[in-house]
Amino acid sequence: MRRREFITLLVGAATIWSLAHAQQPAMPVIGLLSGTDREATSQLDAIWQGLNEAGYVEGRNVAMEYRWAAGQLDRLPALAADLVRRRVAVIVAIQSAAAPLAAKAATATIPIVFSIGGDAVKLGLVSSINRPGGNITGTSFLYNTLAPKRLELLHEVVPNAAVIGLLVNPKNPASKSETSDVQTAARALGLKIVIQNASSDHEIDAAFANFLQHRVAALTFAADSVFNKQRDQLIALAARHAVPTMYFSHEFTAAGGLMSYGGDMTNAYRLAGAYAGRILKGEKPGDLPVQLGAKVEFVVNLKTAKTLGLTIPLPLIGRADKVIE
Repeated sequence: MRRREFITLLVGAATIWSLAHAQQPAMPVIGLLSGTDREATSQLDAIWQGLNEAGYVEGRNVAMEYRWAAGQLDRLPALAADLVRRRVAVIVAIQSAAAPLAAKAATATIPIVFSIGGDAVKLGLVSSINRPGGNITGTSFLYNTLAPKRLELLHEVVPNAAVIGLLVNPKNPASKSETSDVQTAARALGLKIVIQNASSDHEIDAAFANFLQHRVAALTFAADSVFNKQRDQLIALAARHAVPTMYFSHEFTAAGGLMSYGGDMTNAYRLAGAYAGRILKGEKPGDLPVQLGAKVEFVVNLKTAKTLGLTIPLPLIGRADKVIE
């Protein structure tokens, strides 16, 4: 083969290869933004399950980049801005309401799918549940909105407790609304609420000390990713001081907490993953209604009740979705 023909052949082959690869669309990247550190495997699996249902498989036709705030919610704006600079196709913002709020402040064009425990309308994330509008939609597992019911259930277990403690992370945007809801419920029940703020392990220790000074007879929480992260610390403090406690997630009761009442986070994450997949296929987030968790789980740990010397009323046990014996 002559030299000129050989060079022509090489150039032609290179051109064909370049054209073939240029026609292949770049793999879309989803940016996951979380207020906590790495989510439980089951929860991340739930997001991927939703994506799989929409036809997306990790490494085959979609990739994901993770940004964890590790409980430091003031880091979320910078993490969201980083995902915007990365030009991700969709931002999935989860756990704390601060995550989707940071994402919304960072971009008005990149689609955002949230999965949080609060009221998306009250938080200013969407204008309407049925027609969110703009570039954002998502799911809610109702942790924050169920706070009054948690107080009612706790009151049924310790009816003689006149003073109830409420632990709040003031850095969580949903805490103000949740605190107000608990105070309203407390007035209706004739209870006094003592509020303590905490956003770190040291502040949690100090808050418990203050609860004891105020002679708090039982305790509940404003749902928050920091408290979820410090689960073992909270359960240990409640046990050490023999304080009956109501939590917002079944993970607390499984780990030794007394009671929990909250929505199904895992299913909400699956639905968020499915929404992300639908948006990658071309649907507009503003046209997808916010999905509210239909399943609420009430869990009672009778082992912990026995340790505290409490007798859980039989009708209450009968209403529980799960009883740990």
